[in-house]
Amino acid sequence: MSLFTIADLHLSTDSKTNKSMEVFGSRWKDYTSRLETNWRAVVSDGDTVVIPGDISWALTLEEAKCDLLFLESLPGKKILGKGNHDFWWTTMKKHERFFEEAGIHSLSFLYNNAHETEDFIIAGSRGWYNDPDAVKSPNPSDFSKVTARELGRLKTSLDAARVLAGKSGKEILAFTHFPPVWNGEASEEIVSLLLSYGVRRTYFGHIHGNYTVPPETEYRGIRFTLISADYLSFLPRVIRKDTEDKKEILSKT
Repeated sequence: MSLFTIADLHLSTDSKTNKSMEVFGSRWKDYTSRLETNWRAVVSDGDTVVIPGDISWALTLEEAKCDLLFLESLPGKKILGKGNHDFWWTTMKKHERFFEEAGIHSLSFLYNNAHETEDFIIAGSRGWYNDPDAVKSPNPSDFSKVTARELGRLKTSLDAARVLAGKSGKEILAFTHFPPVWNGEASEEIVSLLLSYGVRRTYFGHIHGNYTVPPETEYRGIRFTLISADYLSFLPRVIRKDTEDKKEILSKT
């Protein structure tokens, strides 16, 4: 019963959406079939996969049905977080009703809540950019307002995680779509919040095209790991207990 993670699947299995990522170069060639092959090679039915955002290019929940059914067909339980391109995302009640009607049973959401797996407690939120200049969006947004909202959602998730961890003693892992730390910049408010809940490992996506950067960086005692699908070559990354993870790192040095 292992835990895996991979972000930014950018699925477009419905011909109506027609937004294949293959237009972005050879790295994305046949990415959906590669993802399926790799997934089935490493993930079993008893495993869990966290997917923190940019799951589908669909604009509505109905458009996302093909992509969600594709994920349903893959082994394991899947925990979905929200990304900046998940325009299909709606209310949890609508999601639950849609899943029931579509016969989707292996997908759940990481949104103002937390999940418990065999070895870990899962928390997280979409997150937000490090600073206003990083947004670079044609649609202006209230940076402070969005930051405060995402901090609130992350805190709600971490509160739920703390309750679960208090009962089990398991490590809390955080998953965000946007990177809390990247390229020398940091969202100090998010980092401080993570630290206040004892989080020592955080996984994020959103970043594409940077294939030579180190997979991990440490900042203020937290290890931040990039898990965008193209960076991982569409192979879900296994997450081990911290002691096992450190042994593997030492064995490679």
